[in-house]
Amino acid sequence: MELSKRAIDIQASPIRKLAPYADEAKAKGIHVYHLNIGQPDIETPKEIMDVYKHFDEKVLSYGPSQGLLKYRQSLVRYYEKHNMPLKTDDIIVTTAGSEAIIFALLATCNAGDEVIVPEPFYTNYNGFASIAGVHIKPLTTYAEDGFALPSNEKIIECITDKTKAILFSNPGNPTGAVYLKNDLERLADIALKHNLYLISDEVYREFVYDGLSHTSILHINEIEDHAIMVDSISKRYSACGARIGCIISRDRVLMQAILKFAQARLCPPTIDQLAANAAVDIEDAYFIDVLQEYDKRRNIVYNEIQQIEGVVCVKPEGAFYIIVKLPIDDAEDFAKWMLEEFSDNNETVMFAPAEGFYATPGLGRNEVRLAYILNENALKRAMFLFRKGLQEYMEKK
Repeated sequence: MELSKRAIDIQASPIRKLAPYADEAKAKGIHVYHLNIGQPDIETPKEIMDVYKHFDEKVLSYGPSQGLLKYRQSLVRYYEKHNMPLKTDDIIVTTAGSEAIIFALLATCNAGDEVIVPEPFYTNYNGFASIAGVHIKPLTTYAEDGFALPSNEKIIECITDKTKAILFSNPGNPTGAVYLKNDLERLADIALKHNLYLISDEVYREFVYDGLSHTSILHINEIEDHAIMVDSISKRYSACGARIGCIISRDRVLMQAILKFAQARLCPPTIDQLAANAAVDIEDAYFIDVLQEYDKRRNIVYNEIQQIEGVVCVKPEGAFYIIVKLPIDDAEDFAKWMLEEFSDNNETVMFAPAEGFYATPGLGRNEVRLAYILNENALKRAMFLFRKGLQEYMEKK
């Protein structure tokens, strides 16, 4: 039997591809510190966990395809606090942010169309594009300038008659870059002039540092028919397993089309929506504490990196990732070596080679992404192991 071209071409996760090496290390009794994946160790709020503990309905039934009305009403309140006035019909609840992006691509693009994506980008965008039959047109950003959004001229150079949208995350995964209001206004101007959708992945909205504030694509005026926002509770409430997100647009025609995709998959998970609903009214103090914790972790990782001679790394302003350009030729070989050959007191560290976050062949081969999702003591130990391992690797090579 022959597989479909889609099944053959879809990218395996470069974030998870080294998992077998980590499993082998663990089987040998080595403790692996995981800096390779964005799974925070922050406790999920009690408000969420209590919903699961106390759920006592006799039947776990279907919900509406667009999501439970009371949850969408709660989301209207949440976004109102962030100066985004919405109606419930502007929101469709999805099975995590992943489904929201897939719906956005399916609704805006035909097979063979192109979407411009600043690279490096969240690797699963490749998979989502494959599912939708869409081609990603990479817009390269660089470690040397903190992965800032390129000039208008560079963006416009990527536009062809097949281009339908610009997809980006803000704050950025894997870069931690934050696009400020002037960046979004530039994108909006290009979208209006070239009739493009702007798909803004904003799942890290709460994690912006150094006194900066997050600007949503929904804050930009006069682009209601172009702006699509994707969101998720996974990172906001450290609830990655709940798989609840949403897609938002004030474009009625677009949302009616997306609803048909939502109906085709019936409904998002009912009990997880109830749990997410319970989290909407969590006091702001929760986010202040979590932001301070991540900021502390960011400083730990960044300060350790600065002690490595020959690295390139601008301090990220958002999310909880850092991309580091290392003075080596092959970051994937280094990552494998750390799991196969290196240990200190039976401990090592796992991270993500950054090549898989690029669409342009050859880029990112000497870069790694570190996720600062461990507690302070574990993170300090992990970064010690990272620096020591890099030194030994470079001496051997």
